[in-house]
Amino acid sequence: MRILLVVYDADNYIHFFPQGLAYVAAVLRREGHEVEIYSQDQHHYPDSHLTQYLNKNRFDIIGISIIAGYYQYRKLLSISDAINKSRHRPFYIIGGHGPSPEPEFFLDETGADAVVIGEGEITVVKLLKAIEMKKSFSGIKGIAYREGGKVVINERQPLISDINTLPLPAYDLFPMEYYRLMRMPHVRNSDFVMPMLSGRGCTFRCTFCYRMDKGFRPRSNESIIEEIRLLTKDYGITYIAFSDELLMSSVERTEGLCRDFIKARLNVRWDCNGRLNFARTDLLRLMKKAGCVFINYGIESMDDNVLKNMKKGLTTKQITKGIEATLEVGISPGLNILFGNIGDNRETLRKGVDFLLKYDDRAQFRTIRPVTPYPGAPLYYHAIKKGLLKDCRDFYENKHLNSDLVAINFTELSDKEFHEALLEANTRLITNYYNNALDSVLERARKLYLEKDTGFRGFRHA
Repeated sequence: MRILLVVYDADNYIHFFPQGLAYVAAVLRREGHEVEIYSQDQHHYPDSHLTQYLNKNRFDIIGISIIAGYYQYRKLLSISDAINKSRHRPFYIIGGHGPSPEPEFFLDETGADAVVIGEGEITVVKLLKAIEMKKSFSGIKGIAYREGGKVVINERQPLISDINTLPLPAYDLFPMEYYRLMRMPHVRNSDFVMPMLSGRGCTFRCTFCYRMDKGFRPRSNESIIEEIRLLTKDYGITYIAFSDELLMSSVERTEGLCRDFIKARLNVRWDCNGRLNFARTDLLRLMKKAGCVFINYGIESMDDNVLKNMKKGLTTKQITKGIEATLEVGISPGLNILFGNIGDNRETLRKGVDFLLKYDDRAQFRTIRPVTPYPGAPLYYHAIKKGLLKDCRDFYENKHLNSDLVAINFTELSDKEFHEALLEANTRLITNYYNNALDSVLERARKLYLEKDTGFRGFRHA
């Protein structure tokens, strides 16, 4: 079958490589299907261009994967309209973190023919076989679809127990020269960057987080190294951004991976997502030796009661100790803090800002955003139970209108007070960032003119 996979435009100058679609593309191609990528992101095509493209080119299937953001939801509606207007409309499949928790709502809103719920690699192959052979969808696990005017939601497809059986992402189908220009912390101008998955899932249970897969399933170290070598050889990649939820899933796993990186002499730098309860000095030193330059940590709050309420599995003492150890060994920590969880108030917000200012190493521009209870997360169902939210339609159409504005207010502050508190907090963070940037530029100017710095490349040099 002829399949078109759509990579939507998120209105960014450089977009993140669409890893989920790349895995699905690889599996479909292995099954003998003809796969084409529609790169709206690279070319910034208007959605009407997709209608014209479908009118000129015939496909059996069209698919798109979307996350659960306010922008992504609106974009999906617009793209769906463009697909539905086409003269030769293909069978339309949607998937990803956005549609998976509430497939009926997304079928209604988009007019799609089917939703793939959760991991797509096994499900989509079975769905396409049923379409090709004109068979019923009733026995296909992991999909939702319309039948006789009603939405049918089948039972979930079991998770892929051994993700090493999956083919590597179909990199050759995508414009890699575009995606490798992504910038990450401590990237050099000469670096080419590519995200990678070292595993799937997470063992922790934060209340604000929705995950399609439970538990953690690591890839083998050999498979990860094989993929890095392919990326460096074929696409000149020099920096790997491990984008899975938790590369630091345990001390033992992280140690083994780092030792194998060192043994393989990969000569790449990398970043990852980490856990502060595993951030021991000896492990961090090994990570740095293996090429790690940045670890993104989910701190979320500097108040022990709020951390307990969100089931973070961390204490403020662990957070402080882990961040100090990370800085001590020379790795930059990504400091992520949210506001608006159960138990939050102006004082907990102030403690978060103070922490960010104290441990800022200027590697990133950080602000604090409101917590958002995305569909599927425990906090989403808590909001419904408490009468703060009606349903998925209420979430997307009335509440979640921008990620920097409160969607559901779990605090005792009014919405006006909530936003005033965030403005005050982020004013401190923004002022600190730009004051530091100004100091840095002025210091470069001083060295240029007073020390005759011949290595200076210009104030506007990119």
